[in-house]
Amino acid sequence: MSTASPSPADQPLYDLVTGPAPATIADVIARMQAIDALLPVSDGLKWFNQLYLAVTQQVDLHPPGGAWQSPVWILHLDVIFAGLYFSALGGFLGGQTVPSAWSAFFAARFRAGIDRIQFALAGVNAHINHDLALALLATDDDLNVVPAPNGPEHADYESVDGLLDALLPAELTTLATDTLGVLAQDTGKIGRLLAFWDMRHARDLAWDFANHLRGLTGVSRDVALSAQDALTGALGRAILAAA
Repeated sequence: MSTASPSPADQPLYDLVTGPAPATIADVIARMQAIDALLPVSDGLKWFNQLYLAVTQQVDLHPPGGAWQSPVWILHLDVIFAGLYFSALGGFLGGQTVPSAWSAFFAARFRAGIDRIQFALAGVNAHINHDLALALLATDDDLNVVPAPNGPEHADYESVDGLLDALLPAELTTLATDTLGVLAQDTGKIGRLLAFWDMRHARDLAWDFANHLRGLTGVSRDVALSAQDALTGALGRAILAAA
């Protein structure tokens, strides 16, 4: 595995994301806020990070019905999940090989002609389609849980879908709005991209993929992960290229 020093401009970001792993949702939110403070508006990473921050705050502050059915599980999942984003970013900045979808997204951070909503959804694609199944398995291992199809963990997981359905279009519109409240980018693209890439469907597939991976070992597991990474990378590049 090759490594390289981060660029001087990215050194503070690298130092931040390679620090001690967050232990709580509050730690995750604080790190995302610190990342946002470091990133200029010319950096496409800023728009994914802002969207992810808004989602994490919603999950933390507004659980459906006022409480999660399995709060230890869902909050641990969120911390583990965020840690995979920080790890991928730190690996890329440090010159390491990272998953295809993350590499496609990070390499395009300063590319002209890509809307903020494309950056945001390309990051979401990498995080959900590549990372979420792995975060589910790590959480289940940590807590010694195998979620039942109709159990509290799955109910909480699906409740997050409802939060995202309500939050995502409004947050993407906000990203496309400049500081004076004027729509600065093509918000019609939001609908086109959301039709092209369905977050609820992606999350359902991640749950199923985690269950599939649970029964695999060795070469079979590696092949499944490699195929998923290649597909996710291709989808991320398509999102970034969408007109």
